Amino acid sequence: MAAFKCLFFLLVLALSLNYYPTQANLANSASQSQFFDLMNKYVSGNLISNWKGNSYCNFTGVSCDAQENIVQIDITGWSLSGKFPGEICTHLPKLRVLRLGHNRFDGEFPYSIVNCSVLQELNMSAIYFTGPLPDFSRLKNLKILDLSYNRFSGDFPMSIFNLTDLEVLNFNENTGFNLWKLPENVSNLAKLKSMVLTTCMLHGQIPTIVGNMTSLMDLELSGNYLAGRVPRELGLLKNLKQLELYYNQLEGEIPGELGNLTELIDLDMSVNKFVGKIPESICRLPKLRVLQLYNNSLVGEIPGVIANSTTLNTLSLYSNFLTGHVPQNLGKSSTMVGVDLSENQLSGRLPDGLCNGGKLNYLLVLQNLFSGEIPESYAECKSLIRFRVSSNNLEGKIPKGIFSLPHASIIDVAYNNLTGSICGEIRYARNISEMFMQGNRISGVIPAEISMAMNLVKIDLSNNFLSGAIPSEIGNLRRLNLLNLQNNELSSSIPESISLLKFLNVLDLSSNRLTGKVPESLAKLLPNSLNFSNNHLSGEIPFKFIKGGVLESFSGNPKLCVPPNLATSRPNFPICPHDYNRKKLNVIWAIVISLAIVTLGTILFLKRWLNKNKEVYENEDTMSSSFFSYDVKSFHRLSFDQREIIDAMVDKNIVGYGGSGTVYKIDLNNGETIAVKKLWSKNVKNVNDDQLTLDKELKTEVETLGSVRHKNIVKLYCYFSSLDCSLLVYEYMPNGNLWDGLHRGNVFLDWPIRHQIALGVAQGLAYLHHDLMPPIIHRDIKSTNILLDVDYQPKVADFGIAKVLQAIGSKDSTTTVIAGTYGYLAPGNVKYQ
Repeated sequence: MAAFKCLFFLLVLALSLNYYPTQANLANSASQSQFFDLMNKYVSGNLISNWKGNSYCNFTGVSCDAQENIVQIDITGWSLSGKFPGEICTHLPKLRVLRLGHNRFDGEFPYSIVNCSVLQELNMSAIYFTGPLPDFSRLKNLKILDLSYNRFSGDFPMSIFNLTDLEVLNFNENTGFNLWKLPENVSNLAKLKSMVLTTCMLHGQIPTIVGNMTSLMDLELSGNYLAGRVPRELGLLKNLKQLELYYNQLEGEIPGELGNLTELIDLDMSVNKFVGKIPESICRLPKLRVLQLYNNSLVGEIPGVIANSTTLNTLSLYSNFLTGHVPQNLGKSSTMVGVDLSENQLSGRLPDGLCNGGKLNYLLVLQNLFSGEIPESYAECKSLIRFRVSSNNLEGKIPKGIFSLPHASIIDVAYNNLTGSICGEIRYARNISEMFMQGNRISGVIPAEISMAMNLVKIDLSNNFLSGAIPSEIGNLRRLNLLNLQNNELSSSIPESISLLKFLNVLDLSSNRLTGKVPESLAKLLPNSLNFSNNHLSGEIPFKFIKGGVLESFSGNPKLCVPPNLATSRPNFPICPHDYNRKKLNVIWAIVISLAIVTLGTILFLKRWLNKNKEVYENEDTMSSSFFSYDVKSFHRLSFDQREIIDAMVDKNIVGYGGSGTVYKIDLNNGETIAVKKLWSKNVKNVNDDQLTLDKELKTEVETLGSVRHKNIVKLYCYFSSLDCSLLVYEYMPNGNLWDGLHRGNVFLDWPIRHQIALGVAQGLAYLHHDLMPPIIHRDIKSTNILLDVDYQPKVADFGIAKVLQAIGSKDSTTTVIAGTYGYLAPGNVKYQ
């Protein structure tokens, strides 16, 4: 009986043990399912929509253990948005790996994650979480912590340095923290292999105790405010492969002890305040591939032992004070990819073996004292992308193959003593975008084959001895925005095909021997920078250039002239001669008509003559009365009358010619100065209903502009209108327009004033676009339409009245709009360093 009772008890116990785990598993499963319900409720994204049902262990991005406990969530780069569930650890208590990087979750860091006591990896990079961070002390098992590329604020979480199992720590690009220092207890992280604390507001000095963290393989402290000397104890980090300290304020000499880092592959200490010589011990490192020390104050020579390296592929030492010769064997023992030695005082010949490995992409040695010829071996370096050797003392001919490098985007040999010619091989340079050869002794012609380098954006061949014609094929370079050929010996005429270069911003053909007329089609390039001065051009300067305000660009061409009606305001140019043949023909016709009239009889002739004079006198009386009978529309209180303005509209007061008329500067009797634009007049005899309608629309447009009230919009005082004349009266801008200030040096524009101008123009346009009902769109913003007052405050002007008037003069136009010529944006200049 006792045996039976014992057996019964064991059976009941076994059943109980099987029952209760099942209940626990069911409860755990339900809790884990709730997490996915929350994800579907608060988070949106294509992949998350597949997280439905109870078989969550089979969901993409989810891993479970043998007991179906979720141990890993990896949704990196799923482009999810919304709010990540805060109580993740309540639902997933066994979670060991959580990877949420490269998504767009809202709000602050979810504090509850610090309750995931078994968590070993937490990756929240590039989520852009905001706000302060919690205390991480409870995450004792954490090995990997990556919170890079976020927007955290407040104090840096110093509790991290108590996580002794940590192997990877990454806080790259978190600029919202308060300034903080590396603590002395950083050495508690004895297992740490990677410490990336770049651009996260770190300041102070690098603690010497870091030298005890011998497990480190990657130490990156760049982009901070570190100061003082680099501790020589860093030379104890025997496993270190990458050391990046660039963009700080470190000073002193580079410690030679870094030469003990025999595993080092990448060393970057650029943009600091280091002085002294480059340690030879660093150049002997057996595995070094990348050495970057640019933008410091290093002196002395480049250690010759660096040429013995079999691993080096990138050497960037530009902007220092290095002297002496570059090791001539550099590149013969290793495959170089990038070499930048620019802005030093290096001399001697260029090493000829830099491209022996066939992979050199960047060769930059500009602004040094190199001499001798460009090595022929460079012409065979088909991998080159940027070749810049400008501002040296190089001489001899440019190797032909340089012009046909298939991948080169920049060829820069400017400011040397190079000779020879531009060979036709340039036809094969299909990738080249910038070619700089100015300031040499290059001769010969510009080959027509240059037009086959279709990606050219900038060409500067100025200050050479080029001769012959400018090839008309150059008009095929449709991406060109700079063409500088000044100070050569080019002859023949200016090709009209240049007008096809619609992206051209700078055209300089000055100081050559160009002849012939100025193609009127080149006016399409206005308002860009144009210079045709000091040539042998002849004929009449096309009116569009005069109207565009670039007349000075034609100075130094004695055979150029201006039309007679503009001669008084353009004293530096002769008056174009009259067409005498046409004059003689008019005289003959007058005689014939006179004889015909005489034959009809004296009485009939006198009668007709008297009737004609009577009509003329009546017409003149009408015009005289209408001249002083304006329809006046004022938009501000006026302290002058129209007769005072009309009396002052004489040639000596002309200050310019706009797109729609003549501009006068008028000093009034009350001491004020105003600007008056007299719009190009119409033929009074040919007034029709359509033109009267357009006049009415013009008045409507002017009234719209007159209603504008903003400090950065030019003030329109009033509008005078009659059948034969229209006047616009503006406030006078004593400092002219911005184009003159930038290009002619009429006024001094320092950077604070330029900032003031840019800000004012933006405020004026914002007012037009957003504060007016209905809004006004200028559509013709350019430097010539930005005027400067006495305090250099900008005023946006010229709201397309010229286009309205063109509509008036056109037979087929029936409507008017506020519009103008399409403007342009000046390109930026980018230099690879």
